[in-house]
Amino acid sequence: MYSPPTDPQEEQAVRQAFDACCETLGLGRGGEPVWGFHGRTLSGAVNHPEHGMCWLRVVHAPMDKAQGKHWEGNAFASVLFDGRVQKPRLYETIEFLRDSRAFQGELGAFITEPVCSKEPVLREVLELPDSWWDSLRADIATVAGTKTAREAVRQEWVDRCVPQFLGIEPPQITEWETAHGDLHPANLTVGTPWLLDWEGFGVAPVGYDPAMLLAYSGLVPSIAERVRKEFPILDCPAGRTARIVVATELLQSVSRGDHAELEQSLRAMALQPE
Repeated sequence: MYSPPTDPQEEQAVRQAFDACCETLGLGRGGEPVWGFHGRTLSGAVNHPEHGMCWLRVVHAPMDKAQGKHWEGNAFASVLFDGRVQKPRLYETIEFLRDSRAFQGELGAFITEPVCSKEPVLREVLELPDSWWDSLRADIATVAGTKTAREAVRQEWVDRCVPQFLGIEPPQITEWETAHGDLHPANLTVGTPWLLDWEGFGVAPVGYDPAMLLAYSGLVPSIAERVRKEFPILDCPAGRTARIVVATELLQSVSRGDHAELEQSLRAMALQPE
């Protein structure tokens, strides 16, 4: 989950990379950095001489895998969405190699609002005003209407994995739109809301972002019900396809040891007819 890498040497290398980014960019440390999903990132508050308080995110990968969708996602998202939706601005990106690993530092705006959940799975009821939902719907619509060549979901993956994890025929996706790609409560703040962590954005089935939020809200029925109310696409044929795709993705993650508590609600979400 959100924890350091299992290899102590890798953990040390990432911490050193974080320090190197701070030195290169002239940043002052603003507190102890925190680990991302399975230790893939290390992020923390920093002070920049021009921008003031910022957020530094360091991502790492073996040199031969330091490319593609997740490596480039936040930089591409900044070009398309900074200033258009409630997204923290990306100020600067640096990359460097050490030993056999690549590191990328992303310096962005610091968001003071707390996130809706400290982990992707929502476990507590949230009191979110109508204005919160209005803003989220507007931003999702803006993202959906933005053209990109990036792919978040591929039909080939759907054809292979839906029968494997749900035991049903895979849906043929006929309606596509651009999606944030990882719209869960840990990537949304409680106030504005700000939409965080854009590395996975790309073209996906229509309704994909609402389906992702619904999936991660499955343990809190009142919020899951509100998601369905705010996004009626989820109860249309296209939305059912999105629910199946998202459930399959997360069931694949469950099979790898993540969020086993969601399995029952994911299957119910996927198999419920429109």
